[in-house]
Amino acid sequence: MPLILLIAALCGLRFFEVWRFADLSWWYIVGLMVFAFIWFEFIEKLLGLDKKKEHNVQSKHRAARVKQAFDKRR
Repeated sequence: MPLILLIAALCGLRFFEVWRFADLSWWYIVGLMVFAFIWFEFIEKLLGLDKKKEHNVQSKHRAARVKQAFDKRR
């Protein structure tokens, strides 16, 4: 996510020609976009990071259900 925010910020700064970003080539920004695409589509899945995030979310939901079930019994 920080990579996407960086790309958005660079696009805005380059488009509005702010400070030193006015001289920044669009190719650097396009390169970051290609890198982000490759990261999120291939590398993250290859490393299993997407499954790890999904597992953490499911664990939080499971813990909330268990807590809610025990709170109802009291």
